[in-house]
Amino acid sequence: MTDQLKRALAHVHAEDSLKEQTRSFLAGRTRGYRSSPVVSPMRLAAAAACLVLLLTGAGAWACFTPTSTVSIDVNPSLELRVNRFDRVISVSGFNEEGQTLADAFNLTFLPCSVAVEQLLDSQDMASYLSQDPAITITVVGSDQGQQQRLLTALEACTSGHQGTYCCALNPEEVESAHHLGLSYGKYAAYLSLAQLDASITPEQVQQMSMRQIHDLLAALSGQWEDSPVEDNCQGGIPESGHGHGYAHGKS
Repeated sequence: MTDQLKRALAHVHAEDSLKEQTRSFLAGRTRGYRSSPVVSPMRLAAAAACLVLLLTGAGAWACFTPTSTVSIDVNPSLELRVNRFDRVISVSGFNEEGQTLADAFNLTFLPCSVAVEQLLDSQDMASYLSQDPAITITVVGSDQGQQQRLLTALEACTSGHQGTYCCALNPEEVESAHHLGLSYGKYAAYLSLAQLDASITPEQVQQMSMRQIHDLLAALSGQWEDSPVEDNCQGGIPESGHGHGYAHGKS
């Protein structure tokens, strides 16, 4: 029995020696190369889970929650909803022309000023701006810091467009706009017109261009400077050049 055990142990020792020789041989041939560790499927799954949590948590909430709205009114009327990072997250039209424009552009996640510049410089908008244009851009939001930031950026990007007026309103001042089928900018114009002529209806204003609104306000008021439109964020629509301003509700 003792001789049999010795022979067995000797056999095992020989196998271990062979293994060690084989390791030394391979190490010499490969210069000690060690392969990079392979990322396990479990680690990949964990990383994906973290990404999902990020996108469905506070990050997604901030990216996809509108904090301000920018109303663009020429005759096409459309509104850009903007998140806290000043990026466009959705676009909607408030008349047939506005919806056509909204459908023609992919503005999602562009900086708001870039999106507005693309719209105003596009061939789709050119026909509306070719003759005596009047453009009103209205920033609506409760965060005054963002409102001022957007207003400044929009004034800069539209400075080359004749007859453009940028202004800001509080949400409370235009809370009934969408119920009447009007963009925020045209609703402010409607309020101004209604002060001068109670027979004016939201439906009429919806079909009017901003130039037509300007001309009607001028005719009704008799003198542009005395028009109450300025109190509703529209009085600064210049006959030419570029305007800016705040609504009467701003501090």
